[in-house]
Amino acid sequence: MATAEKEEISVEDEAVAKTIFKDCGKIAFYRRQKQQLSENTTYWASLGSVDTEQDSTRFQIISEATKIPLVAEVSGIEKDIFRLKINEETPLKTRLVCSGDTGSLILTDRKGDLKCRISANPFKIDLLSKNEAMISINSLGKLYFEHLQVPHKHRATKGNGQNTPADTSQEDQEDLGLWEEKYGKFVDVKANGPSSVGLDFSLHGFEHLYGIPQHAESHQLKNTKDGDAYRLYNLDVYGYQVYDKMGIYGSVPYLLAHKQGRTVGIFWLNASETLVEINTEPAVEYTLTQMGPAAAKQKARCRTDVHWMSESGIIDVFLLTGPTPADVFKQYSYITGTQAMPPLFSLGYHQCRWNYEDEQDVKAVDAGFDEHDIPYDVMWLDIEHTEDKKYFTWDKKRFANPKRMQELLRSKKRKLVVISDPHIKVDPEYTIYAQAKEQGFFVKNPEGGDFEGICWPGLSSYLDFTNPKVREWYSSLFAFPVYQGSTDILFIWNDMNEPSVFRGPELTMQKNAVHYGNWEHRELHNIYGFYQQMATAEGLIQRSKGKERPFVLSRSFFAGSQKYGAVWTGDNTAEWSYLKISIPMLLTLSVSGISFCGADVGGFIGNPEEELLVRWYQAAAYQPFFRGHATMNTKRREPWLFGEEYTQLIREAIRERYTLLPYLYSLFYQVHVSSQPVMRPLWVEFPDDLETFSVEDEYMLGSALLVHPVTEPQTASTDVFLPGPNEVWYNSKTFAYWKGGCTVKIPVTLDTIPVFQRGGSVVPIKTAVGKSTGWMADSPYGLRVALSTQGSAVGELYLDDGHSFQYLHQDQFLHRKFLFCSSVLTNRCANEKGHYPTKCVVEQILVLGLRKKPSSVTTHSSDGKVQPAAFTYCAKTSTLSLEKLSLSIGDDWEVHVS
Repeated sequence: MATAEKEEISVEDEAVAKTIFKDCGKIAFYRRQKQQLSENTTYWASLGSVDTEQDSTRFQIISEATKIPLVAEVSGIEKDIFRLKINEETPLKTRLVCSGDTGSLILTDRKGDLKCRISANPFKIDLLSKNEAMISINSLGKLYFEHLQVPHKHRATKGNGQNTPADTSQEDQEDLGLWEEKYGKFVDVKANGPSSVGLDFSLHGFEHLYGIPQHAESHQLKNTKDGDAYRLYNLDVYGYQVYDKMGIYGSVPYLLAHKQGRTVGIFWLNASETLVEINTEPAVEYTLTQMGPAAAKQKARCRTDVHWMSESGIIDVFLLTGPTPADVFKQYSYITGTQAMPPLFSLGYHQCRWNYEDEQDVKAVDAGFDEHDIPYDVMWLDIEHTEDKKYFTWDKKRFANPKRMQELLRSKKRKLVVISDPHIKVDPEYTIYAQAKEQGFFVKNPEGGDFEGICWPGLSSYLDFTNPKVREWYSSLFAFPVYQGSTDILFIWNDMNEPSVFRGPELTMQKNAVHYGNWEHRELHNIYGFYQQMATAEGLIQRSKGKERPFVLSRSFFAGSQKYGAVWTGDNTAEWSYLKISIPMLLTLSVSGISFCGADVGGFIGNPEEELLVRWYQAAAYQPFFRGHATMNTKRREPWLFGEEYTQLIREAIRERYTLLPYLYSLFYQVHVSSQPVMRPLWVEFPDDLETFSVEDEYMLGSALLVHPVTEPQTASTDVFLPGPNEVWYNSKTFAYWKGGCTVKIPVTLDTIPVFQRGGSVVPIKTAVGKSTGWMADSPYGLRVALSTQGSAVGELYLDDGHSFQYLHQDQFLHRKFLFCSSVLTNRCANEKGHYPTKCVVEQILVLGLRKKPSSVTTHSSDGKVQPAAFTYCAKTSTLSLEKLSLSIGDDWEVHVS
């Protein structure tokens, strides 16, 4: 190979044939577990004596075949969470307490509602609610644990530490990938032999499962009995295939199961390559007795079996027992953290391209938004803004004065996001590389030297973000004196952090590369990008001395990434199928803890036709993260380049996003403090409505808005399911209303975005849209009040400065609650702790579903002042409209309709 620095690196290095990625049959630990488990491996639990310490219980489980013991620990955590850990035996001793008999052991939570029954032979754990099994562990006997071994060269192996015979042939060893695993030209050498783990879970009465992102797949998880398992392995898959279970950019090993009356979760805490098999056994009727003409029949509950397999690590699993979807979301965030409260600007529209050419290009695009009256908040720069792909630098010709460019954006109250990838160009003259090299901050190869691979700069080394000192150093690079040319309106995009290694195995890092603490890369592959986003977010906080909220977008992610920023669905394609799949992909991320998510508008790869581009803007305007992005070999696609008809349609979609920002920002506060997703599948809001359990072409934005994007070309009408037989739904544009619990056919034209407001809700909006969120801070509010069948409605507004941590440290916020009941709309404080000065007023109120024209409307202020309010009433649509009000958003007041 020629010296890598001189090689031409292009998009083709990413856009490789899909054949370089493995299917399950090519993954050795999967083959081993499938082969060995077919031989009915059995473990039994030694329950004659157990070790008990505080809230945990430890006992041995022993393999019948090898007699090698493992140590299991069951612990109860707060908030109805159970944890099971299984590891190799350790010499630590705890207090010995005799409990139970040798057949079974029952642990009960403090309330007594939940029980954990441990059976000895064969080893099995049942989690019971009201004495009925919810989740069974190892009921199929698929517990699998490969023990680490001391390497001995040129010897007959004792197998894989599980059940492989001692006389395993060399050919079988290679096929099973025990000590070496070959794939193409790559050989993965395993210093301590195979180390995979696995365990099965049976979910009783459940047949609807969700979660385990990231896959370009349906929201409801599918049976894998006749195909590949779901793979969790972070990979750079340029133009990934839709409806495919292969792993792509991020991994969250967390699965939810839902049925009427109960939601549960399984969080498999393992950052190595993981495979998940799912098999649902439907409910069946069977006859209890054949005697007599009236044979008794009974229906057996359906059951779904989930089999987790990981290449390395220990078994460490959390069982979240709900019982409601909201409870499970809280339980999961209790373990992994809640979504970070984003700065307000980041909920606006983002304009990105690989690449905007230079400062003049940035200036022209920025001016184009103003010229065409289209709001936007953030300009983005990809890798070409740097000098020779050296991050934290600027191309001296194209971006000679980056501060001047940022001051232009600042004058428009806009921001800049630039890219910073984890690979560092091998160049002793490059300060970042030299410092990291000197301090030993790169991932190592097995021989102890710095790992080197090919990425955008050519030959690169990779920062070891698993090392706290590396993260601390990396965070310091964002300080203004260090990052020359940066200002406080510059924020960061972490890309290629799976990590992507061109010409590496499956375009990523070799598994036997070595990290801090002597951990092999195989142990922590899926958490690598998580640590980069963590360090980046911390760096942005530190540069402001802890005052300002960061914004960091990361392509790779893991459980808990929500604490540090946003993610997106990666390198999608400009095709209708990618628009359609983006909805279930985002719903899956949302129920898996990561609410701040989105898909690139129009598709990163290829050139979208005008209709597709418009429909994508319309869909994305109602999704959490809203960015247009395109790769370098595509045509320019700023919103005004397709003719005035399409410019107007895109403008309307983006402006509607800005109108809804008060509602959207309030939803982010809700997910930040109480873990309820911003974008919700219907089953979350209607957990007892069976018809919602498989819906993935529409969703709830919060609890108030139902969005049904048009995802098919040349659509004249679309079928919209409106859930809830006791609900009423209002078309957000025409104000037409329907009773819930039915599917309605909605005529659509290219300017139609099917959005429905739920009766019983109040949605706060902005009545005027500015050039960016910064121009809208003091603009008036409106309230869209949609009455329920009982004539009531409720909603909230959260307000703070939109950028700092003062809401957290100094209670600088307003949290207001709106209630319409008995013909009176009230504005009251929802949290007395919060105080925030604001000039904003409510100037417009729209009440939907008011069946009778009122005779008068009056406003009542907290000081007792009563004033008549002018109003208009439309009998055709049953709407009451109040205009030109001046009701302070931060004060208590009432509006009486009589």
